Amino acid sequence: MRIGIMIGATGAGGGISDIVEQARTVESSGFDNLWMANIFSFDAISALTLAGWETTRIGLGTAVTPTYPRHPTAIAQQALTAAAASGNRFSLGIGLSHRIVIENMLGFSYDKPARHMREYLQVLGPLVRGETASFQGEEYRVNGVALQVPGAHRVPIIVAALGPVMLKLAGELADGTTTWMVGPKTMEGHVVRTIVRAAEAARRPSPTIVGGFPVVLTNKPDEARDAIAKTLAIYGQLPSYRAMLDREGAAGPADIALAGDEATLRGAIQRIAGTGVTDFNAAIADPDPEVYRRTFEFLASLAAGK
Repeated sequence: MRIGIMIGATGAGGGISDIVEQARTVESSGFDNLWMANIFSFDAISALTLAGWETTRIGLGTAVTPTYPRHPTAIAQQALTAAAASGNRFSLGIGLSHRIVIENMLGFSYDKPARHMREYLQVLGPLVRGETASFQGEEYRVNGVALQVPGAHRVPIIVAALGPVMLKLAGELADGTTTWMVGPKTMEGHVVRTIVRAAEAARRPSPTIVGGFPVVLTNKPDEARDAIAKTLAIYGQLPSYRAMLDREGAAGPADIALAGDEATLRGAIQRIAGTGVTDFNAAIADPDPEVYRRTFEFLASLAAGK
């Protein structure tokens, strides 16, 4: 199981130079991937394009960029540019976001999200494979569009999928999924099983499965979970995440967070690897610089030792 670090989930926290420096540090520390959230701050694809130019080895990916605000031809052009800048180390993570954002804030209809994603992937997929996209649907009507980006090869598409319909779509039309607020029991019995079966039915390669988890190395796990319960409370209220927490039997985000000493975290991460997750995405969930440093160094030791 590859081990990566998540950045950007709590806002900017610095400038572009800080993001590039974080990418260099994550790479030099031996991690496999750097994932960046796309919220109301820096554009993650653009930021990772710059990070890709300044690094040489580490995988880079968005976790995730919402689809509704960007036409699939536009996001394909961005993704291919990021791939060219990084020597083809970029993965495009996309997702529906949530009704409260897409409909209430941005004014798009969130009426048929699964149809939207299916059509989106049918336009996006050919473009990031270097093929011509021609598609006539309800939302998208694209005629003979092709993109020529020198140096860019095929860009993997990773879809944020939690429910059975979206997981089947990801298995059929994308290269994998990325999750958040999913515990290990639900990961193994629902997420991994559903997407793997869908990929097999579509005769596609084994999917990439990115599991995102809040992580804190601490000798005071109860205090850490109390803090996580407060800072991540919104995730327990959003319907798609709430459904996953309910499947797990978790009261809230703190119940699926990894918090404890080295032995506790090592065991929890090994359990996650056993569920079929291919890429562990660690969101270090404590703003204290010293706690962050210790957690980061511990995770780096795991990445180096696998």
